[in-house]
Amino acid sequence: MISLPPSDPPAGISRREWRRRTAGVSTPETQSSGPLPGLFASAESAAARPEDARPTILTVCTGNICRSPMAEILLRRALEPRGVHVHSAGTQALVDYGMPQPAQEMAIALGADAGIVDAHRARYLIEPMLQQADLILTMSREHRSRAVQMMPRSLRRVFTIREFARLASTLSTEDARAAADAAGDDPRERLRAVALAVADQRGLSEPVADEDDVIDPYRRSQEIYEQSAAEMTPAIVEVERIVGAALG
Repeated sequence: MISLPPSDPPAGISRREWRRRTAGVSTPETQSSGPLPGLFASAESAAARPEDARPTILTVCTGNICRSPMAEILLRRALEPRGVHVHSAGTQALVDYGMPQPAQEMAIALGADAGIVDAHRARYLIEPMLQQADLILTMSREHRSRAVQMMPRSLRRVFTIREFARLASTLSTEDARAAADAAGDDPRERLRAVALAVADQRGLSEPVADEDDVIDPYRRSQEIYEQSAAEMTPAIVEVERIVGAALG
């Protein structure tokens, strides 16, 4: 038997939002998301965690089992040695589920550590994650819109990962470093300053329909998993360049 969720929301979630999230607990989509206690535990632990002093990047997709964990793991490999905290969440997360086998294989083929890939467990996106992130990279425009709806003041530090790469391509490494230098020595402020500098490139290059999204491969063919990775990996390289300029 499924237990009803608590009537009071975890810290950091409004009553209105909590009612929206828990109203559908009996739907097939929610039932497929893993045990309900994991959802509440994830929300409560994330909300209770003190703000991390490290510069933080959050990657977001729908289920948090394919695209956003792959982006997280690949960015962690390059940026954790620079002191960057990278994590991920999903707007409709399959809470406590791991990455499906094709996604695991693709991440490992791209150089990810097999142990880290295997250890991933999906988490639900909540407001404190957005509040604590200095750069938020979503996998589609839909996820970007959802993040901004949840926290409107995050607008200028939320991008789809491919949008970020497209905009950053018009910002030289030297200009990115200069924007960070103007923010001082604090790594989080430097990363936020560079995110703003990238946001300021909006309007300088025209988006093309769907080219700012990474295709969702979940439950699709191996070819779609490969397409998803091929769309994502050049963007990850550009994120690494800009973040490296900010923190170098």
